Amino acid sequence: MKKAYIFPGQGSQFPGMAKDLYEQSPVAKALLDQANEILGFSITDIMFHGTADDLKQTKVTQPAVFLHSVALAKSLGDAFQPDMVAGHSLGEFSALVANGALAFEDGLRLVYQRALAMQKACEMKPSTMAAVLGLDDAIVEQVCASVDGVVVAANYNCPGQLVISGETSAVEVACEKLKEAGAKRALLLPVGGAFHSPMMEPAREELAQAIQNTQFQTPICPVYQNVTATAISNPEEIKQNLLIQLTAPVKWTQSVQQMVADGATDFIEVGPGKVLQGLVQKIHKEANVVSA
Repeated sequence: MKKAYIFPGQGSQFPGMAKDLYEQSPVAKALLDQANEILGFSITDIMFHGTADDLKQTKVTQPAVFLHSVALAKSLGDAFQPDMVAGHSLGEFSALVANGALAFEDGLRLVYQRALAMQKACEMKPSTMAAVLGLDDAIVEQVCASVDGVVVAANYNCPGQLVISGETSAVEVACEKLKEAGAKRALLLPVGGAFHSPMMEPAREELAQAIQNTQFQTPICPVYQNVTATAISNPEEIKQNLLIQLTAPVKWTQSVQQMVADGATDFIEVGPGKVLQGLVQKIHKEANVVSA
């Protein structure tokens, strides 16, 4: 029986997030107070008292979700005993802090820089993402390849659920073609830009220097990274995969399948919401899924 701790990404935020944790756990409180100092503004104010719209800004969402997850993981103390970890997109940074590959301060700074760089990239060109339901991955990939302009498979969330990403016009054309190909749904998502696509290249370049200058350690357990969907423990490999992650797809389905193949039976979601638990159950029905 092996435990996989999984960390959610952008989209799992909610008003009042981590407030209970802050009030109940001295460890979480200290971390969140420290985060306000590092960022130079009170992110806890926005997390605890902000509206859903306040939390939707990429520069707020990403550090907020990261902080909720990391504070929760650290507050578990000795009960946090992972055999493996994985995070969905942004969640990979939370996973790397939780498993000791990355210091908390460094992780927070990188997440904030990533958020700002992504926000900037989003403003350069009209771009978006769309959820596609009820089609095989291969068909979605073929349709994207047949469309003029930039549109690619971005998030392999679970069988029959894939997110595509790219230039707004190309994504809209792809959605029509995917419906014709038999998709149950192909609908645009309310996101600020085309994450995990070539449209994020300017953000990747901006983040590259920051990641290169950050010290990574050998983690206490392997991380199943989005880019490879395989177990990685080598700090240099972890670093390189994080660099590629912004413009490459999130292979969540493949990561969970590989964790199961490597013995994972229990999946513990660490952070706001239960999105990943739902995805894990669709990928592997026999898995035990719980919130931390």
